[in-house]
Amino acid sequence: MRTGLLTEGGYPYASGDAGLWCDRLVRGLGQHEFDLYALSRSRHQEEQGLLPLPPQVTRVRTAPLWTAEGDGGAVGYGRRARRRFTEHYGELAGAVCAAADGSASGAVADRFANALYGLAELAREEGGLGAALRSDLGVRTLERACRAPDAPRTAREARVADLLTVTGHLERALRPLSLDWYGEDALGAADLCHATSGGPAALPGLLARHFCGVPLLVTEYGVHLRAHYLGQGPGAAPAVRALLAAFHGRLATEIYRRAEILTPGNAHARRWQERCGADRARIRTVYPGMAADGFTEAGESPDRADPDTLVWVGRVEPAKDLVSLLHAFAEVRRREPGARLRIVGSPGGPEGTAYLGHCRALAAQLFPDEAEGAHAVGCNPVSFDEIGSPDAPTLPEVYASGAVVVLSSVVEGFPTGLIEAMFCGRATVSTDAGAVVEVIGGTGLVVPPRNPRALADACVALLRDPERRARLGAAARARALELFTVEQNVAAFHGIYLEIVSHCPVRRDLLDASGAPLPFAAPAESHVPAHWPATPTWALPTTEPAR
Repeated sequence: MRTGLLTEGGYPYASGDAGLWCDRLVRGLGQHEFDLYALSRSRHQEEQGLLPLPPQVTRVRTAPLWTAEGDGGAVGYGRRARRRFTEHYGELAGAVCAAADGSASGAVADRFANALYGLAELAREEGGLGAALRSDLGVRTLERACRAPDAPRTAREARVADLLTVTGHLERALRPLSLDWYGEDALGAADLCHATSGGPAALPGLLARHFCGVPLLVTEYGVHLRAHYLGQGPGAAPAVRALLAAFHGRLATEIYRRAEILTPGNAHARRWQERCGADRARIRTVYPGMAADGFTEAGESPDRADPDTLVWVGRVEPAKDLVSLLHAFAEVRRREPGARLRIVGSPGGPEGTAYLGHCRALAAQLFPDEAEGAHAVGCNPVSFDEIGSPDAPTLPEVYASGAVVVLSSVVEGFPTGLIEAMFCGRATVSTDAGAVVEVIGGTGLVVPPRNPRALADACVALLRDPERRARLGAAARARALELFTVEQNVAAFHGIYLEIVSHCPVRRDLLDASGAPLPFAAPAESHVPAHWPATPTWALPTTEPAR
Protein backbone atom coordinates (compact mmCIF):
# COMPACT_ATOMS: atom_id res chain seq x y z
CA MET A 1 0.00 0.00 0.00
CA ARG A 2 1.24 3.48 -0.82
CA THR A 3 0.49 6.11 1.83
CA GLY A 4 0.86 9.86 1.42
CA LEU A 5 1.90 11.09 4.89
CA LEU A 6 0.99 14.78 5.39
CA THR A 7 2.77 16.81 8.08
CA GLU A 8 3.02 20.45 9.13
CA GLY A 9 6.11 21.71 10.91
CA GLY A 10 7.14 18.19 11.87
CA TYR A 11 8.45 14.97 10.35
CA PRO A 12 10.78 14.51 8.51
CA TYR A 13 12.54 17.66 9.73
CA ALA A 14 15.13 17.09 12.44
CA SER A 15 13.72 19.93 14.56
CA GLY A 16 10.06 19.27 13.85
CA ASP A 17 7.13 18.57 16.16
CA ALA A 18 5.89 14.99 16.58
CA GLY A 19 8.83 13.76 14.52
CA LEU A 20 9.51 10.85 16.83
CA TRP A 21 5.95 9.53 16.61
CA CYS A 22 5.85 9.73 12.80
CA ASP A 23 9.29 8.12 12.48
CA ARG A 24 8.22 5.20 14.67
CA LEU A 25 5.04 4.79 12.61
CA VAL A 26 6.89 4.75 9.28
CA ARG A 27 9.58 2.37 10.54
CA GLY A 28 7.03 0.10 12.18
CA LEU A 29 5.00 -0.25 8.95
CA GLY A 30 7.83 -1.47 6.77
CA GLN A 31 5.43 -3.47 4.58
CA HIS A 32 3.96 -0.22 3.19
CA GLU A 33 5.43 2.54 1.02
CA PHE A 34 5.35 6.13 2.23
CA ASP A 35 5.51 9.39 0.29
CA LEU A 36 6.14 12.32 2.66
CA TYR A 37 4.50 15.69 1.97
CA ALA A 38 5.72 18.23 4.53
CA LEU A 39 4.67 21.83 5.16
CA SER A 40 7.56 23.68 6.83
CA ARG A 41 7.08 26.56 9.27
CA SER A 42 10.42 28.40 9.11
CA ARG A 43 13.68 28.74 7.25
CA HIS A 44 15.53 27.54 10.36
CA GLN A 45 13.56 24.31 10.33
CA GLU A 46 14.50 23.58 6.73
CA GLU A 47 18.15 24.43 7.36
CA GLN A 48 18.28 21.83 10.14
CA GLY A 49 17.81 19.18 7.47
CA LEU A 50 15.90 15.90 7.42
CA LEU A 51 16.02 12.92 9.70
CA PRO A 52 17.55 9.68 8.35
CA LEU A 53 14.71 7.99 6.50
CA PRO A 54 14.04 4.25 6.14
CA PRO A 55 13.94 2.60 2.68
CA GLN A 56 10.12 2.43 2.63
CA VAL A 57 10.07 6.22 2.21
CA THR A 58 10.12 6.59 -1.58
CA ARG A 59 9.60 10.36 -1.93
CA VAL A 60 9.87 13.56 0.09
CA ARG A 61 8.28 16.81 -1.06
CA THR A 62 8.26 19.98 1.02
CA ALA A 63 6.46 23.32 0.75
CA PRO A 64 7.04 26.36 2.97
CA LEU A 65 4.27 28.17 4.84
CA TRP A 66 6.59 30.94 6.01
CA THR A 67 7.69 32.64 2.79
CA ALA A 68 6.12 35.84 1.44
CA GLU A 69 5.96 35.24 -2.29
CA GLY A 70 5.85 38.33 -4.48
CA ASP A 71 4.76 41.78 -3.37
CA GLY A 72 1.01 41.08 -3.25
CA GLY A 73 0.31 43.63 -5.99
CA ALA A 74 -1.26 42.67 -9.30
CA VAL A 75 -3.32 39.51 -9.38
CA GLY A 76 -2.16 38.37 -12.79
CA TYR A 77 -5.51 36.75 -13.66
CA GLY A 78 -7.58 37.39 -16.74
CA ARG A 79 -11.04 38.88 -16.51
CA ARG A 80 -12.82 35.53 -16.26
CA ALA A 81 -10.41 34.19 -13.64
CA ARG A 82 -10.76 37.39 -11.60
CA ARG A 83 -14.51 37.04 -11.68
CA ARG A 84 -14.28 33.41 -10.53
CA PHE A 85 -11.88 34.35 -7.75
CA THR A 86 -14.15 37.13 -6.53
CA GLU A 87 -17.12 34.76 -6.54
CA HIS A 88 -15.44 31.87 -4.70
CA TYR A 89 -13.43 33.95 -2.25
CA GLY A 90 -16.48 36.09 -1.55
CA GLU A 91 -18.46 32.93 -0.74
CA LEU A 92 -15.70 31.65 1.56
CA ALA A 93 -15.41 35.01 3.32
CA GLY A 94 -19.21 35.16 3.62
CA ALA A 95 -19.23 31.72 5.26
CA VAL A 96 -16.49 32.81 7.65
CA CYS A 97 -18.38 35.97 8.59
CA ALA A 98 -21.61 34.00 9.03
CA ALA A 99 -19.78 31.66 11.40
CA ALA A 100 -18.09 34.45 13.32
CA ASP A 101 -20.98 34.61 15.79
CA GLY A 102 -20.70 30.89 16.63
CA SER A 103 -24.07 29.97 15.09
CA ALA A 104 -22.92 28.27 11.90
CA SER A 105 -25.32 25.74 10.36
CA GLY A 106 -25.04 22.93 7.86
CA ALA A 107 -25.84 25.35 5.05
CA VAL A 108 -22.90 27.54 6.08
CA ALA A 109 -20.62 24.47 6.16
CA ASP A 110 -21.70 23.53 2.61
CA ARG A 111 -21.16 27.11 1.48
CA PHE A 112 -17.65 27.11 2.92
CA ALA A 113 -16.80 23.75 1.35
CA ASN A 114 -18.04 24.70 -2.12
CA ALA A 115 -16.05 27.93 -2.02
CA LEU A 116 -12.92 26.11 -0.80
CA TYR A 117 -12.99 23.57 -3.63
CA GLY A 118 -13.84 26.29 -6.15
CA LEU A 119 -10.71 28.17 -5.11
CA ALA A 120 -8.68 24.95 -5.35
CA GLU A 121 -9.88 24.33 -8.90
CA LEU A 122 -9.08 27.92 -9.84
CA ALA A 123 -5.59 27.59 -8.35
CA ARG A 124 -5.04 24.37 -10.30
CA GLU A 125 -6.02 25.97 -13.58
CA GLU A 126 -4.26 29.32 -13.09
CA GLY A 127 -1.07 28.06 -11.43
CA GLY A 128 -1.62 29.49 -7.98
CA LEU A 129 -3.74 31.58 -5.65
CA GLY A 130 -1.34 33.44 -3.37
CA ALA A 131 -1.05 36.72 -5.29
CA ALA A 132 -4.81 37.00 -5.63
CA LEU A 133 -5.38 36.40 -1.91
CA ARG A 134 -2.83 39.09 -1.00
CA SER A 135 -4.03 41.60 -3.58
CA ASP A 136 -6.26 44.63 -3.13
CA LEU A 137 -9.01 42.59 -4.79
CA GLY A 138 -8.73 39.96 -2.05
CA VAL A 139 -8.84 42.56 0.73
CA ARG A 140 -11.85 44.32 -0.83
CA THR A 141 -13.65 40.99 -1.21
CA LEU A 142 -13.09 40.21 2.46
CA GLU A 143 -14.20 43.71 3.44
CA ARG A 144 -17.48 43.37 1.51
CA ALA A 145 -18.25 40.14 3.36
CA CYS A 146 -17.54 41.79 6.70
CA ARG A 147 -19.69 44.81 5.89
CA ALA A 148 -22.68 42.74 4.69
CA PRO A 149 -25.96 43.53 6.51
CA ASP A 150 -26.27 39.97 7.87
CA ALA A 151 -22.65 39.85 9.16
CA PRO A 152 -22.28 39.83 12.95
CA ARG A 153 -21.32 43.02 14.72
CA THR A 154 -17.77 41.85 15.48
CA ALA A 155 -17.06 41.35 11.77
CA ARG A 156 -18.64 44.67 10.76
CA GLU A 157 -16.35 46.49 13.21
CA ALA A 158 -13.17 45.15 11.54
CA ARG A 159 -10.76 47.97 10.66
CA VAL A 160 -8.39 48.08 7.69
CA ALA A 161 -5.51 46.85 9.84
CA ASP A 162 -7.67 43.96 11.03
CA LEU A 163 -8.59 43.04 7.46
CA LEU A 164 -4.92 43.03 6.43
CA THR A 165 -4.03 40.79 9.38
CA VAL A 166 -6.80 38.34 8.56
CA THR A 167 -5.86 38.40 4.86
CA GLY A 168 -2.24 37.48 5.64
CA HIS A 169 -3.32 34.62 7.87
CA LEU A 170 -5.79 33.24 5.33
CA GLU A 171 -3.20 33.40 2.56
CA ARG A 172 -0.77 31.29 4.61
CA ALA A 173 -3.46 28.84 5.70
CA LEU A 174 -4.76 28.40 2.13
CA ARG A 175 -1.31 28.10 0.55
CA PRO A 176 -1.69 24.29 0.14
CA LEU A 177 -4.41 25.03 -2.46
CA SER A 178 -1.69 26.33 -4.80
CA LEU A 179 0.62 23.31 -4.56
CA ASP A 180 1.17 20.92 -7.48
CA TRP A 181 0.65 17.83 -5.33
CA TYR A 182 -2.69 16.65 -6.69
CA GLY A 183 -1.84 14.92 -9.94
CA GLU A 184 -1.51 11.21 -10.68
CA ASP A 185 2.25 11.52 -10.23
CA ALA A 186 1.89 12.73 -6.61
CA LEU A 187 -0.92 12.35 -4.06
CA GLY A 188 -3.23 11.07 -6.78
CA ALA A 189 -1.10 7.91 -6.93
CA ALA A 190 -1.53 7.16 -3.21
CA ASP A 191 -3.90 4.55 -1.88
CA LEU A 192 -4.41 6.58 1.29
CA CYS A 193 -3.62 10.06 2.63
CA HIS A 194 -2.71 10.21 6.32
CA ALA A 195 -2.68 13.73 7.81
CA THR A 196 -0.78 13.79 11.11
CA SER A 197 -2.71 16.85 12.34
CA GLY A 198 -5.76 18.89 11.46
CA GLY A 199 -5.78 22.36 9.92
CA PRO A 200 -3.57 23.23 6.93
CA ALA A 201 -1.77 19.86 7.14
CA ALA A 202 -5.00 18.08 6.21
CA LEU A 203 -5.82 20.44 3.31
CA PRO A 204 -3.70 18.48 0.77
CA GLY A 205 -5.58 15.36 1.83
CA LEU A 206 -8.92 17.09 1.27
CA LEU A 207 -7.85 18.15 -2.21
CA ALA A 208 -6.47 14.70 -3.08
CA ARG A 209 -9.87 13.32 -2.09
CA HIS A 210 -11.67 15.99 -4.12
CA PHE A 211 -9.57 15.67 -7.30
CA CYS A 212 -8.57 11.99 -7.24
CA GLY A 213 -10.87 10.20 -4.78
CA VAL A 214 -8.05 9.23 -2.39
CA PRO A 215 -9.44 8.41 1.09
CA LEU A 216 -8.27 10.55 4.00
CA LEU A 217 -7.22 9.55 7.52
CA VAL A 218 -6.71 12.35 10.07
CA THR A 219 -4.78 11.87 13.32
CA GLU A 220 -4.91 14.55 16.00
CA TYR A 221 -2.89 14.14 19.17
CA GLY A 222 -3.39 17.83 19.83
CA VAL A 223 -6.56 19.31 18.32
CA HIS A 224 -5.51 22.03 15.87
CA LEU A 225 -8.62 24.12 16.51
CA ARG A 226 -8.06 24.06 20.28
CA ALA A 227 -4.41 25.02 19.78
CA HIS A 228 -5.53 27.97 17.67
CA TYR A 229 -7.94 29.15 20.37
CA LEU A 230 -5.25 28.91 23.05
CA GLY A 231 -2.67 30.60 20.82
CA GLN A 232 -4.72 33.74 20.25
CA GLY A 233 -3.06 36.30 22.51
CA PRO A 234 -5.02 38.90 24.43
CA GLY A 235 -3.49 41.66 22.27
CA ALA A 236 -5.29 40.53 19.11
CA ALA A 237 -8.24 42.66 17.99
CA PRO A 238 -11.71 41.19 18.64
CA ALA A 239 -12.53 41.14 14.92
CA VAL A 240 -9.30 39.28 14.10
CA ARG A 241 -9.89 36.70 16.82
CA ALA A 242 -13.50 36.14 15.75
CA LEU A 243 -12.81 35.86 12.01
CA LEU A 244 -9.81 33.54 12.37
CA ALA A 245 -11.61 31.37 14.91
CA ALA A 246 -14.55 31.08 12.50
CA PHE A 247 -12.27 30.17 9.58
CA HIS A 248 -10.46 27.44 11.50
CA GLY A 249 -13.77 26.16 12.85
CA ARG A 250 -15.22 25.89 9.34
CA LEU A 251 -12.03 24.20 8.08
CA ALA A 252 -12.06 21.70 10.96
CA THR A 253 -15.72 20.89 10.26
CA GLU A 254 -14.97 20.18 6.60
CA ILE A 255 -11.98 17.99 7.47
CA TYR A 256 -14.02 16.00 9.97
CA ARG A 257 -16.88 15.59 7.49
CA ARG A 258 -14.70 14.28 4.66
CA ALA A 259 -12.21 12.08 6.52
CA GLU A 260 -12.93 8.37 6.26
CA ILE A 261 -11.63 7.83 9.79
CA LEU A 262 -10.47 10.19 12.55
CA THR A 263 -7.99 8.96 15.15
CA PRO A 264 -7.83 11.30 18.16
CA GLY A 265 -5.16 10.54 20.73
CA ASN A 266 -7.50 10.66 23.72
CA ALA A 267 -11.12 11.19 24.77
CA HIS A 268 -10.50 14.93 25.30
CA ALA A 269 -9.56 15.35 21.61
CA ARG A 270 -12.42 13.07 20.63
CA ARG A 271 -14.96 15.35 22.34
CA TRP A 272 -13.56 18.34 20.47
CA GLN A 273 -13.99 16.53 17.16
CA GLU A 274 -17.54 15.46 17.95
CA ARG A 275 -18.52 19.02 18.90
CA CYS A 276 -17.21 20.15 15.51
CA GLY A 277 -19.50 17.73 13.70
CA ALA A 278 -17.43 14.55 13.42
CA ASP A 279 -19.46 11.37 13.04
CA ARG A 280 -18.92 9.22 16.14
CA ALA A 281 -18.99 6.03 14.05
CA ARG A 282 -15.87 7.13 12.14
CA ILE A 283 -13.75 7.93 15.20
CA ARG A 284 -11.14 5.50 16.56
CA THR A 285 -9.11 6.54 19.61
CA VAL A 286 -5.43 5.61 19.12
CA TYR A 287 -3.11 6.50 21.97
CA PRO A 288 0.36 7.83 21.15
CA GLY A 289 3.02 5.14 21.17
CA MET A 290 6.00 5.55 23.49
CA ALA A 291 9.13 3.43 23.77
CA ALA A 292 9.09 1.54 27.07
CA ASP A 293 12.51 -0.13 26.78
CA GLY A 294 14.46 2.66 28.48
CA PHE A 295 12.23 2.52 31.55
CA THR A 296 12.27 -1.25 32.00
CA GLU A 297 15.04 -1.37 34.61
CA ALA A 298 13.39 1.29 36.78
CA GLY A 299 10.02 -0.44 36.46
CA GLU A 300 11.46 -3.75 37.56
CA SER A 301 13.35 -2.24 40.51
CA PRO A 302 10.81 -0.35 42.64
CA ASP A 303 13.04 -0.69 45.70
CA ARG A 304 15.49 1.87 44.28
CA ALA A 305 13.16 4.75 45.20
CA ASP A 306 13.80 7.07 48.13
CA PRO A 307 10.63 6.56 50.25
CA ASP A 308 10.52 10.25 51.26
CA THR A 309 11.05 11.91 47.86
CA LEU A 310 8.45 13.45 45.55
CA VAL A 311 9.46 13.97 41.90
CA TRP A 312 8.09 16.45 39.36
CA VAL A 313 9.32 16.24 35.72
CA GLY A 314 8.35 18.45 32.81
CA ARG A 315 8.79 21.75 31.00
CA VAL A 316 8.77 24.67 33.41
CA GLU A 317 6.01 27.12 32.47
CA PRO A 318 3.02 28.77 34.20
CA ALA A 319 0.56 26.14 32.94
CA LYS A 320 2.37 23.53 35.06
CA ASP A 321 1.45 25.47 38.23
CA LEU A 322 4.60 24.80 40.23
CA VAL A 323 3.54 27.56 42.62
CA SER A 324 0.65 25.41 43.84
CA LEU A 325 2.99 22.44 44.07
CA LEU A 326 5.42 24.38 46.29
CA HIS A 327 2.61 25.52 48.58
CA ALA A 328 1.33 21.95 48.74
CA PHE A 329 4.81 20.72 49.62
CA ALA A 330 4.92 23.20 52.48
CA GLU A 331 1.92 21.36 53.97
CA VAL A 332 3.58 18.01 53.23
CA ARG A 333 6.70 19.11 55.12
CA ARG A 334 4.63 20.20 58.09
CA ARG A 335 3.17 16.70 58.36
CA GLU A 336 6.18 14.73 57.08
CA PRO A 337 9.35 16.65 58.07
CA GLY A 338 11.66 14.28 56.20
CA ALA A 339 10.00 14.72 52.80
CA ARG A 340 11.92 16.16 49.84
CA LEU A 341 10.83 17.49 46.45
CA ARG A 342 12.82 17.18 43.18
CA ILE A 343 11.80 19.50 40.35
CA VAL A 344 13.49 18.37 37.12
CA GLY A 345 12.93 20.24 33.86
CA SER A 346 13.97 23.03 31.54
CA PRO A 347 12.17 26.36 31.08
CA GLY A 348 9.94 26.71 28.04
CA GLY A 349 11.12 29.97 26.43
CA PRO A 350 11.60 33.40 28.04
CA GLU A 351 8.32 33.14 29.92
CA GLY A 352 9.40 29.80 31.36
CA THR A 353 12.76 31.21 32.40
CA ALA A 354 11.10 34.01 34.33
CA TYR A 355 8.66 31.55 35.89
CA LEU A 356 11.52 29.27 36.96
CA GLY A 357 13.21 32.20 38.67
CA HIS A 358 9.99 33.00 40.49
CA CYS A 359 9.65 29.39 41.66
CA ARG A 360 13.24 29.29 42.91
CA ALA A 361 12.64 32.46 44.92
CA LEU A 362 9.40 31.06 46.33
CA ALA A 363 11.13 27.81 47.35
CA ALA A 364 13.88 29.76 49.12
CA GLN A 365 11.23 31.79 50.95
CA LEU A 366 9.05 28.83 51.96
CA PHE A 367 11.91 26.51 52.87
CA PRO A 368 14.97 28.26 54.35
CA ASP A 369 18.10 26.14 54.18
CA GLU A 370 18.10 23.58 56.97
CA ALA A 371 21.02 22.01 58.81
CA GLU A 372 21.10 19.03 61.16
CA GLY A 373 23.38 20.76 63.62
CA ALA A 374 25.38 23.88 64.41
CA HIS A 375 28.40 22.66 62.45
CA ALA A 376 26.58 21.26 59.37
CA VAL A 377 25.90 22.99 56.08
CA GLY A 378 22.23 23.73 55.46
CA CYS A 379 20.36 22.55 52.36
CA ASN A 380 16.93 23.21 50.89
CA PRO A 381 14.42 20.32 50.75
CA VAL A 382 13.43 21.50 47.25
CA SER A 383 15.98 20.94 44.46
CA PHE A 384 15.90 22.19 40.86
CA ASP A 385 17.72 20.18 38.15
CA GLU A 386 17.77 19.66 34.39
CA ILE A 387 17.99 16.38 32.53
CA GLY A 388 21.63 15.68 31.74
CA SER A 389 23.01 17.31 34.87
CA PRO A 390 25.16 15.20 37.26
CA ASP A 391 22.23 14.73 39.65
CA ALA A 392 19.72 13.94 36.87
CA PRO A 393 21.58 12.17 34.05
CA THR A 394 18.59 10.37 32.48
CA LEU A 395 14.81 10.38 32.74
CA PRO A 396 14.54 6.79 34.05
CA GLU A 397 17.00 7.57 36.85
CA VAL A 398 15.03 10.67 37.81
CA TYR A 399 11.75 8.75 38.02
CA ALA A 400 13.47 5.89 39.87
CA SER A 401 14.79 8.26 42.54
CA GLY A 402 11.35 9.14 43.93
CA ALA A 403 8.60 7.23 45.68
CA VAL A 404 5.80 9.37 44.18
CA VAL A 405 5.67 11.28 40.89
CA VAL A 406 3.57 14.46 40.98
CA LEU A 407 1.83 16.36 38.15
CA SER A 408 0.36 19.76 39.13
CA SER A 409 -0.78 21.23 35.77
CA VAL A 410 -3.82 23.42 35.25
CA VAL A 411 -3.65 22.93 31.45
CA GLU A 412 -2.49 19.62 30.01
CA GLY A 413 -2.86 17.75 26.75
CA PHE A 414 -1.69 14.17 26.67
CA PRO A 415 0.62 13.76 29.72
CA THR A 416 3.61 11.88 28.34
CA GLY A 417 5.60 12.43 31.53
CA LEU A 418 2.88 10.64 33.46
CA ILE A 419 3.14 7.63 31.14
CA GLU A 420 6.92 7.57 31.61
CA ALA A 421 6.37 7.44 35.38
CA MET A 422 3.89 4.58 34.86
CA PHE A 423 6.43 2.69 32.77
CA CYS A 424 8.78 3.03 35.76
CA GLY A 425 6.17 1.54 38.09
CA ARG A 426 5.80 4.67 40.21
CA ALA A 427 2.70 5.74 42.07
CA THR A 428 1.41 9.11 40.86
CA VAL A 429 -0.53 12.09 42.20
CA SER A 430 -2.00 14.28 39.45
CA THR A 431 -4.37 17.16 38.89
CA ASP A 432 -7.48 16.58 36.77
CA ALA A 433 -6.40 18.36 33.58
CA GLY A 434 -6.57 17.29 29.92
CA ALA A 435 -6.35 13.51 29.44
CA VAL A 436 -4.90 12.77 32.89
CA VAL A 437 -7.86 10.76 34.22
CA GLU A 438 -8.06 8.76 30.98
CA VAL A 439 -4.35 7.91 31.17
CA ILE A 440 -4.31 7.06 34.88
CA GLY A 441 -7.44 4.93 34.77
CA GLY A 442 -7.58 4.28 38.53
CA THR A 443 -3.87 3.50 38.98
CA GLY A 444 -3.05 6.81 40.71
CA LEU A 445 -4.57 9.58 42.80
CA VAL A 446 -6.21 12.54 41.02
CA VAL A 447 -7.11 15.85 42.69
CA PRO A 448 -8.64 19.12 41.42
CA PRO A 449 -6.22 21.65 39.89
CA ARG A 450 -5.22 24.77 41.84
CA ASN A 451 -5.94 23.01 45.14
CA PRO A 452 -2.68 22.79 47.16
CA ARG A 453 -4.40 21.25 50.18
CA ALA A 454 -5.87 18.37 48.18
CA LEU A 455 -2.52 17.84 46.44
CA ALA A 456 -0.76 17.73 49.82
CA ASP A 457 -3.28 15.28 51.29
CA ALA A 458 -2.81 12.86 48.37
CA CYS A 459 1.00 13.04 48.57
CA VAL A 460 1.02 12.45 52.32
CA ALA A 461 -1.37 9.50 51.96
CA LEU A 462 1.03 7.74 49.57
CA LEU A 463 4.21 8.68 51.49
CA ARG A 464 2.74 7.07 54.60
CA ASP A 465 1.54 3.88 52.87
CA PRO A 466 4.37 2.01 51.05
CA GLU A 467 2.19 -1.03 50.33
CA ARG A 468 -0.39 1.11 48.56
CA ARG A 469 2.37 2.84 46.59
CA ALA A 470 3.65 -0.56 45.44
CA ARG A 471 0.19 -1.74 44.36
CA LEU A 472 -0.57 1.44 42.45
CA GLY A 473 2.86 1.46 40.81
CA ALA A 474 2.53 -2.13 39.61
CA ALA A 475 -0.97 -1.46 38.25
CA ALA A 476 0.22 1.70 36.50
CA ARG A 477 3.09 -0.13 34.83
CA ALA A 478 0.79 -2.91 33.60
CA ARG A 479 -1.68 -0.35 32.20
CA ALA A 480 1.02 1.62 30.41
CA LEU A 481 2.53 -1.51 28.82
CA GLU A 482 -0.91 -2.55 27.60
CA LEU A 483 -2.11 0.76 26.12
CA PHE A 484 0.72 3.20 25.46
CA THR A 485 3.57 1.36 23.73
CA VAL A 486 4.90 1.89 20.21
CA GLU A 487 3.85 -1.63 19.26
CA GLN A 488 0.24 -0.94 20.22
CA ASN A 489 0.23 2.29 18.20
CA VAL A 490 1.71 0.73 15.05
CA ALA A 491 -0.61 -2.28 15.18
CA ALA A 492 -3.65 0.01 15.51
CA PHE A 493 -2.70 2.08 12.46
CA HIS A 494 -1.89 -1.01 10.42
CA GLY A 495 -5.43 -2.25 11.01
CA ILE A 496 -6.95 1.16 10.26
CA TYR A 497 -5.01 1.44 6.98
CA LEU A 498 -6.39 -1.90 5.83
CA GLU A 499 -9.90 -1.03 6.99
CA ILE A 500 -9.95 2.23 5.03
CA VAL A 501 -8.58 0.78 1.82
CA SER A 502 -10.88 -2.25 1.99
CA HIS A 503 -13.90 0.04 2.17
CA CYS A 504 -12.60 2.73 -0.18
CA PRO A 505 -10.58 1.09 -2.98
CA VAL A 506 -9.00 3.57 -5.38
CA ARG A 507 -10.30 2.42 -8.78
CA ARG A 508 -7.91 3.53 -11.52
CA ASP A 509 -6.04 1.96 -14.43
CA LEU A 510 -2.53 3.02 -13.52
CA LEU A 511 0.68 1.04 -13.63
CA ASP A 512 3.74 1.44 -11.49
CA ALA A 513 7.26 1.97 -12.84
CA SER A 514 7.69 -1.76 -13.59
CA GLY A 515 4.39 -2.01 -15.47
CA ALA A 516 2.56 -3.93 -12.76
CA PRO A 517 -0.88 -2.80 -11.57
CA LEU A 518 -0.87 -0.66 -8.48
CA PRO A 519 -2.17 -2.43 -5.35
CA PHE A 520 -5.86 -2.01 -4.53
CA ALA A 521 -6.55 -0.57 -8.00
CA ALA A 522 -8.99 -3.42 -8.61
CA PRO A 523 -11.09 -5.57 -6.28
CA ALA A 524 -9.56 -8.83 -5.12
CA GLU A 525 -12.24 -10.93 -6.88
CA SER A 526 -10.98 -9.79 -10.28
CA HIS A 527 -7.78 -11.81 -9.77
CA VAL A 528 -9.63 -15.11 -9.21
CA PRO A 529 -9.71 -17.23 -12.44
CA ALA A 530 -13.42 -17.96 -12.47
CA HIS A 531 -16.61 -16.69 -14.07
CA TRP A 532 -18.65 -14.54 -11.73
CA PRO A 533 -22.35 -14.26 -12.70
CA ALA A 534 -23.88 -10.84 -12.91
CA THR A 535 -26.47 -11.88 -10.31
CA PRO A 536 -25.33 -14.14 -7.45
CA THR A 537 -27.21 -17.40 -7.05
CA TRP A 538 -28.47 -16.46 -3.61
CA ALA A 539 -30.22 -13.44 -5.12
CA LEU A 540 -32.09 -15.41 -7.81
CA PRO A 541 -35.84 -16.02 -7.28
CA THR A 542 -36.74 -19.50 -6.11
CA THR A 543 -39.78 -21.58 -6.98
CA GLU A 544 -41.29 -23.83 -4.39
CA PRO A 545 -42.45 -27.29 -5.49
CA ALA A 546 -46.16 -27.71 -6.01
CA ARG A 547 -48.05 -29.27 -3.16
